[in-house]
Amino acid sequence: MTVSITLATGRYDRTAALQDGRVRPEGIDLTCLALNVENIFWRMLRHREFDVSELSFGGYLVRRGRGVDDIAAIPVFLSRSFRHSSIYVRRDGEIVRPEDLRGRRVGVPEYQMTAAIWVRGILADDFGVLPGEIEWVEGGLEEPGRLPAEPVSPAGVKIVPAPDGRSLSEMLVAGDLDALVTARTPAVFRRRGGPLVRLFAEPWVQERDYFRRTGVFPIMHTVGIRREVIDANPWIPQTLYRAFTEAKRLAQADLVQTSALPITLPFLLEHTASTEDLMGADPWPYGLEENRKTLETFVRYALEQDLIPATMPIEDLFVPSTHLTPHI
Repeated sequence: MTVSITLATGRYDRTAALQDGRVRPEGIDLTCLALNVENIFWRMLRHREFDVSELSFGGYLVRRGRGVDDIAAIPVFLSRSFRHSSIYVRRDGEIVRPEDLRGRRVGVPEYQMTAAIWVRGILADDFGVLPGEIEWVEGGLEEPGRLPAEPVSPAGVKIVPAPDGRSLSEMLVAGDLDALVTARTPAVFRRRGGPLVRLFAEPWVQERDYFRRTGVFPIMHTVGIRREVIDANPWIPQTLYRAFTEAKRLAQADLVQTSALPITLPFLLEHTASTEDLMGADPWPYGLEENRKTLETFVRYALEQDLIPATMPIEDLFVPSTHLTPHI
């Protein structure tokens, strides 16, 4: 007997083997949906439309902090990204260093979005810039009207919606915002020329330095399972964890094969080697213990930003059967 499961994720090399059937979780008839991640988050967090899905880690943490327990995560992290490169300012503006953000208006698609939590945590830890020193404007990056999946109202912080009919990208270019924090690169941004620049002129240097100093590779998205699926089939979380791990292993093996480059990146082998030199043999680990410092840092940031009412042991965030995971 097999259990039919719908799985919604973005399209990644690390999920490709699940999507094309090279990896088949034992006892599961898996229907994979490759969708826009913002669409997935809204549909799962608001309506629980999928059995299993990629989830905003920030949105998931906020829900758990509110006592909502209808979705439980496994320690699989489909999206990770350093975020020094996610702060944009006008080329002709007055913002040239992080400290200049004090007293300014900064756009963000959703205040509680994971990338923004990381950015605010880094600004506070490394530059002394606190969330309450900035006015935050929520809205759609390119299209007006975006609403947060998990609205928040942290104490001492001013959050306002973007005006009707206006996008954050357009507002920054027009001078109605001073900066923009966004996981997606604004369409108007061009690395050489154009009205926007990154706040950090050499963000990848900053990000490598951040990892050397902290050992933290920021987690963006986890994988959530509807609670009733777990209750009916307690073996599913561990089975899916093993399947995701095997799919990632196959993707990482492709990065070092030389017969034909699997990604359209001419210096892929060099990038892979330099990344391993900096971050170790598995720079993208799954598992609770392997990510304890990163997870605890994020929980601390969420608490300091008044997005959760009290600190949360990371063990409480993941299905117990996945706390200790066997080597695959």
